[in-house]
Amino acid sequence: MRATMRSDAAPVSQLAVEAGDWGGEDELMRLAGAAAAATWAELGLAGASEVSLLFTDDASIRVLNAQWRGFDKPTNVLSFPAVATVELPRLPPLLGDIVLAAETVRREAQVENKPFDHHLLHLMVHGLLHLMGYDHEEEAEAERMEATEIRILARLSVPDPYRRGYETEDND
Repeated sequence: MRATMRSDAAPVSQLAVEAGDWGGEDELMRLAGAAAAATWAELGLAGASEVSLLFTDDASIRVLNAQWRGFDKPTNVLSFPAVATVELPRLPPLLGDIVLAAETVRREAQVENKPFDHHLLHLMVHGLLHLMGYDHEEEAEAERMEATEIRILARLSVPDPYRRGYETEDND
């Protein structure tokens, strides 16, 4: 199934469901828009930028992960920035692409006892931060990125995803 949505007024300009059990596109667009809006607000960003999200399955993301990162295995999220870093406070016209894998995202949410929507929001925020030049290769970078993710997710009423014993009453 493939569906594409485009809205120049929304924080996420394109969304496509290529494969995987993702549910409805309207809900995915709502979650993606919320993740982007919270990210822009936390970082004090202004303007509009093109961001595309591709929702796919483990098989498809495995190919991309092998091709672009040299890891022949599925992963939860991949980001493809259009620019090296974003110069605050303005967004560039084109920010980049984010790809998410259904089976991995769902499996991680279950293993970590998190509601699927919370984990998906976290990975969307994580991908958006990568598009803006954030990374987690070095310990100091990882701490900065995680702290930023926690603040953004708090704006979305999502608990700290890095805390041990993550549990909520409304787990999917």
